[in-house]
Amino acid sequence: MRDRLIVGLDVPTLTEADRVVAALGDTVSFYKIGHQLAFAGGLGFARELAGSGKKIFLDMKLLDIDNTVAKGVENIARMGMTMLTIHAYPKAMRAAVQAAEGSGLTLLGVTVLTSMDDADLNEAGYALTARELVKKRVAQAREAGMGGIVCAPTEVNEMRDVAGPGMALVTPGIRPAGSDHGDQKRVMTPGDAIRAGGSHLVVARPIVAAQDPKAAAQSILDEMAAA
Repeated sequence: MRDRLIVGLDVPTLTEADRVVAALGDTVSFYKIGHQLAFAGGLGFARELAGSGKKIFLDMKLLDIDNTVAKGVENIARMGMTMLTIHAYPKAMRAAVQAAEGSGLTLLGVTVLTSMDDADLNEAGYALTARELVKKRVAQAREAGMGGIVCAPTEVNEMRDVAGPGMALVTPGIRPAGSDHGDQKRVMTPGDAIRAGGSHLVVARPIVAAQDPKAAAQSILDEMAAA
């Protein structure tokens, strides 16, 4: 289960990130680094963690013209990262897959952010519901040759049928029972997400903001294992 729990280092400074990693010790082997920490020196920190044997999910959600996406993916692959997110637009995914070929980097298509619901998509000009758009983008990610997708845990069971058995289904929006949902709208407990078929669970605030991060992580790992 240690390789299936990804702790999001959603903290503002390297000092805080280092404190969290030290507190978690060997309990956690996989970390996510996103925009907040990346722009505070987190890319170098990601290299250091990878060099120490940790797995790193670099959550950059790349989307640009094909050449720019490809060149970014090539450099990220050289950093020794384990996972990287690409917004699930077909052209961007195809460019990323070609650039990552042979590197061992797992590319994940971001379908619909877990902070968005049907009303948010309608406001953005989409005619599809969140579930419909996720399903469409999962099919496109599979066709493009992506290694997996990111989707809400509430959609994992249905999306596994679309993705097939070989793709990773990485699920943010994980909240232990009784915890604050924050800005997440499509959430599930760790145990329920594993039972639904999630391959990897991304958990940030319930661990990082806990009084005892190690105990919080172990509790989630125990729930995942029991499921």
